[in-house]
Amino acid sequence: MIMQEPKTRRIVEVLIHIIGWGIVFAFPFLLMNRSGFTVSWVNYLRHGSAVPISFLIVFYINYCFFIPRFLFEGRIKQYVLLNLLLILCTAIGVHFWQDFIFHTYVKSTPPKRPGPPSWIFILRDVFSMVLTVGLAAAIRMSGRWVKVEAARREAEKSRTEAELKNLRNQLNPHFLLNTLNNIYALIAFDSDKAQAAVQELSRLLRHVLYDNQQNFVALGKEMDFIRNYIELMRIRLASNVTVETQIDVRADSRTEIAPLIFISLIENAFKHGISPTEPSFIRIHFSESPGQVCCEITNSYHPKSQADKSGSGIGLEQVRKRLELTYPGRYEWKQGVSDDRKEYKSILVIRL
Repeated sequence: MIMQEPKTRRIVEVLIHIIGWGIVFAFPFLLMNRSGFTVSWVNYLRHGSAVPISFLIVFYINYCFFIPRFLFEGRIKQYVLLNLLLILCTAIGVHFWQDFIFHTYVKSTPPKRPGPPSWIFILRDVFSMVLTVGLAAAIRMSGRWVKVEAARREAEKSRTEAELKNLRNQLNPHFLLNTLNNIYALIAFDSDKAQAAVQELSRLLRHVLYDNQQNFVALGKEMDFIRNYIELMRIRLASNVTVETQIDVRADSRTEIAPLIFISLIENAFKHGISPTEPSFIRIHFSESPGQVCCEITNSYHPKSQADKSGSGIGLEQVRKRLELTYPGRYEWKQGVSDDRKEYKSILVIRL
């Protein structure tokens, strides 16, 4: 498929050139026949085709040689001088050819009065050939721009995919480390809960190892992963912590979303929204509407000491980078502490 694309593009380009030059050659013939004259194709090709042929010669000498060899290489002076020489020689040659054809094949009485001087016709042809050179340059440069732009987009796509893959690879150990820390804390005081947590973790890891390697996953499947993750986090919570979850997303939703794009927000709420001594809460709400997905997370605010902040923010920074790469200009992320300094809220809206 990749090999056929340039070939197909080349065929289309050749067909466009053939059709274009067919119109150039046919237009004067049709114009003469509509003006009251009856001109055969043989007579037209003999007497009237010199000018279109000269345009064709000037066009393709520029298109195939002058433009790539001189204009694209920045050799502007040589390009201009060669075109001036080409145009003048071609225009003068066309004039002498038409004069020869006229005196050789056309039988007519001498004109009653002399016609316009020859330089008028030569100047007319020179002007037309200058336009032909401009057309050749415009077509060739636009084609070059399309190729350069396609190469740039391909390079940008490759760079973006590499960055996203790198961020996903960074997210996996970050997610696993946080989860293992939770299980480690359970082992010391409740081995049964720790065993249940390991089982939950195995289900989560399947999603992380397989679905996370894809660029997008079904939103319903991602919500299942988030439910399982929240249940895993609940296992180690004390009785003074309240977790409320509301997911207004259809279980069979086929809307596609970047995998694990929300998980760091939830991790952040469990990490920083819970106090070991004070009552705490976490409220998580997901909603889907036509064309967008909204994640709203609110948790109790407990300011951390500098020691507790070590490593904080790495996951959120990864989220921001992934959003910029995957949904540039199509997301809104608001986060901050309430005026009464009692709760922290993060709202992420992604337009799909």
